[in-house]
Amino acid sequence: MISSDVLLRAYRLMRTANSMAEIYERNRQICKYVHSVSRGHEAIQLATSFNLLPCDYVSPYYRDESLLLGLGFTPYQLMLQLLAKADDIFSGGREYYSHPSYKGADKPTIIHQSSATGMQAIPATGIAQGIAYLERNPDTSLKQRLQGQSPVVICSLGDASITEGEVSEAFQFAVLKKLPIIYLIQDNNWGISVSADEARAMGACEYAAGFPGMECIKIDGSDFEESYEVMQRIIDLVRRYRCPFLIQAKVPLLGHHTSGVRMEFYRDKKDIEKHSEDDPVPKLRKRLLEIGIEEEELIEIEKNTAAYANEQFAKAVNAPEPDIADADKFIFVPTPVTQESGERNPATGEKVIMVGAALFAIREIMEDFPEAVLYGQDVGRRMGGVFRETATLAEQFGDHRVFNTAIQEAYIIGSTVGMSAVGLKPIVEIQFADYVYPGFNQLVTEISKSCYLSCGKFPVQTLIRIPIGAYNGGGPYHSGSIETTLLSIKGIKIVYPSNAADMKGLMKAAFLDPNPVVMLEHKGLYWSKVAGTEDAKMIEPSRDYIVPLGKANIILYADDEKLKAGETCCIITYGMGIYWAKAASKNFPGRIEIIDLRTLFPLDEELVFDRVRKHGKCMVLTEEQQNNSFAEALGFRISSACFSYLDAPVAVLGALNAPAIPLNMTLEKTILPNAEKVSQKINQLICY
Repeated sequence: MISSDVLLRAYRLMRTANSMAEIYERNRQICKYVHSVSRGHEAIQLATSFNLLPCDYVSPYYRDESLLLGLGFTPYQLMLQLLAKADDIFSGGREYYSHPSYKGADKPTIIHQSSATGMQAIPATGIAQGIAYLERNPDTSLKQRLQGQSPVVICSLGDASITEGEVSEAFQFAVLKKLPIIYLIQDNNWGISVSADEARAMGACEYAAGFPGMECIKIDGSDFEESYEVMQRIIDLVRRYRCPFLIQAKVPLLGHHTSGVRMEFYRDKKDIEKHSEDDPVPKLRKRLLEIGIEEEELIEIEKNTAAYANEQFAKAVNAPEPDIADADKFIFVPTPVTQESGERNPATGEKVIMVGAALFAIREIMEDFPEAVLYGQDVGRRMGGVFRETATLAEQFGDHRVFNTAIQEAYIIGSTVGMSAVGLKPIVEIQFADYVYPGFNQLVTEISKSCYLSCGKFPVQTLIRIPIGAYNGGGPYHSGSIETTLLSIKGIKIVYPSNAADMKGLMKAAFLDPNPVVMLEHKGLYWSKVAGTEDAKMIEPSRDYIVPLGKANIILYADDEKLKAGETCCIITYGMGIYWAKAASKNFPGRIEIIDLRTLFPLDEELVFDRVRKHGKCMVLTEEQQNNSFAEALGFRISSACFSYLDAPVAVLGALNAPAIPLNMTLEKTILPNAEKVSQKINQLICY
């Protein structure tokens, strides 16, 4: 039997949520920002929240208002987010209603997630992956982080979200690794205006049956007692036995999809009336009367909760608006690496190739940081990466720290959100740049926005390694350059080393950075097998060598006399462009300066602009297709910042504007820049 105190608490919060929904509807002009409410879903949400502990994690979805009330958040706190006020504890007025992010000792942790349907499934599963890693790791210092507790993860989803491919990736990993996560599917039969029978061949439980090891149960989510008893039992089961579980809770949809998408747009009266028959509020009221609670007590609860909600709303309406000076705060949190340190060229060092420098850097990182884990496609024991850049690491550190994943770019990238949230430091690899696109949902909607929309509570510390670039007939799906596409995503950092020393120094800095960093590594430079790239081999720097992100490097200076005479130009480039520029510079002795950007974001504008102003002529060189590229955008910024110093228009040279790099090596050479093309461009620029 559930105590009357629990039932009364649930009823108070149901009535509070109802009063809040009514207030929002009456004040639509004030509640102008789009929002959803929990009407119809209150019972299952409260039943879930009542059974959680502060050690647990919750990944809610946009209708989980009652769940938040059940966790102990006040109407005022929720309303501050509804009205996008400065004191919104979740996001400072940046995020939609019922999009919480919370870190505190008194309640379960709630990482930030987007509104994108089903996208929270992967980050939430990443949390469970991280918890399982801590529990199973032989390093006792890591186990101690759990403080003897056995957290569970609740991933709350609407029923329409189970058709998303990324939900299946999450399910696959959860059952494969036996993770302590509960997928709570709130099934109201609608996905905006699309009904279940239009969109899905099966319900959530039938779908989950295809994932062996995923236990599943269907319940009446409008019945608080049934919901409470089931959630209590399943949460306890997962807490003890560490296994994934799916709960399909049938609930009515009694509110609008959102404040802007009204139910009368697409639902008929019969459907609305049918859903109203399962309203959890009168159901629980009836049950309270049956167990002997007096009518007068319930009426008093109803009056008090309505008054309380109105009082909280009035207070929220009068709360201050955000300070416009804060609009660009929390895009990143500060990094500890701000200065170059360590020895770049130790006297006793030996030259290493870039792929070796990457391997050595990760080995040292994993030796120094037990929370570092490495995973991706084919990076594990058998192969050690398709370029052998992780060879021997699994043997040294074990299969629990270096392991393969399925072909799931979305999961590889998105799981790092959850891993980071539990204090791990994931290094993950996407096999080729051309295959990163399935992971863009997670990179854009979850990773890049997490720090900003949580006001710095949940920066995602992840290092995403991506082999990139074309050489020797790699073909259209193994040769692409993606930096412009990545740079269009705000909230991530992009690193692009061109030699072994920078590979190691930047790798260390990227790992230590508490923000998401994508490291682009030109596979044509890995072994210096491409003609003219011998200089990519360098003496291996010392163990403590670090290159801060955002610092470019001048790798070739022009002759001072020629510079004073106005006979020089600078080439701003990165990656393979460095070697085309160096080869071309031999045709113009003493007249060329080459700047290696090393980091594309943050960009060392200070150095770039300073050197352009000294030379008066410059070229931006890229391997990417030229039109609408990062290189062209940089050229424009240089023109704007250095206009009065320029003696010629900023030149830009990139690949031809084909949609892919062709397989045939003659065609590949035709598409790409090379030293000869660079020389021609320099000649035009100097003679301008």
